Amino acid sequence: MKLKAFTLIALMAMAAPASAEVKIALDTKPDLETSGSYNWAHTFAETLKKAGMDVREMPRGAVGNESEKFDQLSTGLLEVSLSDVRAVAQVDPFIYGVRLPYIFDDMAHMDRAVEKGKVFDRINEVIGKQDVTLLALVPIGPSSGIITTTAVVRKPADMADLRMRALDDAQIAMYKAWGSSGTIVPWGEVPAGLQTGVIDGYLNSPFVPIMFGQTDFVKNFSDAGVIIPLRAVIVSKQWYDGLSDADRTTVDAAVKKANMATREWLDKAATSSLAALEAKGVTVQRLNKDERAAFRDLSRSVYNSGLMPEDDVKVWSELSDSTR
Repeated sequence: MKLKAFTLIALMAMAAPASAEVKIALDTKPDLETSGSYNWAHTFAETLKKAGMDVREMPRGAVGNESEKFDQLSTGLLEVSLSDVRAVAQVDPFIYGVRLPYIFDDMAHMDRAVEKGKVFDRINEVIGKQDVTLLALVPIGPSSGIITTTAVVRKPADMADLRMRALDDAQIAMYKAWGSSGTIVPWGEVPAGLQTGVIDGYLNSPFVPIMFGQTDFVKNFSDAGVIIPLRAVIVSKQWYDGLSDADRTTVDAAVKKANMATREWLDKAATSSLAALEAKGVTVQRLNKDERAAFRDLSRSVYNSGLMPEDDVKVWSELSDSTR
């Protein structure tokens, strides 16, 4: 009996540090000025710390790539990850609705649609079978614009001779709809591709060229407002479900506080990001409503490009229209 009791105590002592510490896998440098996802992670972590929870930020790449992070979440080795939306989409493609071009006017519009459609409940019912839970969708930065090495883009016709870096076949279809072309290039190869002319540009948030030190060769940004770039905050279901009622209340409150902080940051970043690009010598094209509409109208043809089932596209379109 004494041996069994000692063994049980030893096992509990070994498990205590792992269960007490909340590890957060970051996706960017810890920069509160340029990274929306770090604003979220920082606010979330500080809120947990004030409640007495131990938190450790894991630098980008420290715990592996997206697939490895997902595996660690599934097995309970990692508690929280700022992950690519595609990590969730591999299990439930429904989440790809947030990546449909021009589906949302802004972040507030997306939040309304997600809440009305009970999107988190729907997705978590599916991904919960992989022992992970979606807690938040976090803006990396202001809506994506067209980033190029030399070309000035104000209308789709300006892209006729450009070859753009694409995330996937759906984005290639979007470029084709705009009268351009695209090729899938891993993010790590983008700088070399831009400098050698393999690609002429890519689609992303305005802070990205600054964050990744690309302003020596990226020289134009067109504020087309195509897609809200997002990270999915996914957590270990084993960890989240195993929290005490008090700790789960703390975590849920920290999520709400981090969401609010990031939205407040985003409102300021919409202006400051463009000014920061100009300070780095990048020309900014501020497109008006009609100029953006030209890209938006052409983009709708790719909604049923195979990224997600047509029935799901219909759900997202109806949610968008009803909450606009």
